[in-house]
Amino acid sequence: MTSAMHDKVVLVTGAGGGIGRAIALDMARAGAQVVVNDLGTSVHGAGHDLTPAQRVVNEIIQAGGRAIANGGSVADPGDAERMVADAMAAFGRLDAVVNNAGILRDRIFHKMSLEDWQSVINVHLNGCFLVSRAAASHFREQGHGAFVHMTSTSGLIGNYGQANYAAAKLGIAALSRSIALDMARFNVRSNCIAPFAATRMIDTIPTDDANQALRVRMMKALAPEKLGPMAVFLASDLAAGVSGQIFAVRGNEVFLMSQPRPLRGIHQDGGWTPDTLASHALPALRASMVPLETSRDVFPWEPL
Repeated sequence: MTSAMHDKVVLVTGAGGGIGRAIALDMARAGAQVVVNDLGTSVHGAGHDLTPAQRVVNEIIQAGGRAIANGGSVADPGDAERMVADAMAAFGRLDAVVNNAGILRDRIFHKMSLEDWQSVINVHLNGCFLVSRAAASHFREQGHGAFVHMTSTSGLIGNYGQANYAAAKLGIAALSRSIALDMARFNVRSNCIAPFAATRMIDTIPTDDANQALRVRMMKALAPEKLGPMAVFLASDLAAGVSGQIFAVRGNEVFLMSQPRPLRGIHQDGGWTPDTLASHALPALRASMVPLETSRDVFPWEPL
């Protein structure tokens, strides 16, 4: 195992299970001292239990590493500040933040409630901002730092019944790029991972019987442990110069994801009218239009 995080301190949110746990354990194996944050809620955001975070801390300590548990909510500004304060108090510094905490409230759009919308936005997007903002001043003062945020192909590409989650995850991608731009002068990097992984969040997505066998195979191939190496890489000095990027990890596959750029442009002297847009612009642009697709359409093959 690499020693890329030797003597570094990393905060991993939502690290009591699944992807977060896998990342926290890999960070510790790579030499990091880890703040294991987890509110201990259900996948829908209910409850509060420090046990999952402490269990991961115990795993790290038993393996010879150093870690502390934090049970704060990423959606609470005071809790976000305390996560960073805990890192400073326990280890004297903070070198990287992995924004992984999340919940799901899947609903088809016309049935999605305001509470469904706000709860997911608060944990994913607002939580990502609050924890990152709490760490940003420390990163600026010490002249280095790395953010690793979890986005999703649900936002980058699309998925059914996840308007709240998709909006939050695409917002995280934009937030990451803005952080990368604003903090580059302080040697602070910010990147995203779009994970494909078999976690309890995947288990909540409905499927029909015809796809159940495929789901079983994919869940075996998409172990959360596949995400750890990319998170360690992006948090470490090995990724120096890499910032503002989005990487997808799908089993043993790694993808650099595109970001919005012009696909095709046309010009009309004197400007456009609705009629000329319909008669001239639309035929010229139609072939380049992005189709309505889901992640399954864009990644139709089984994980390698």
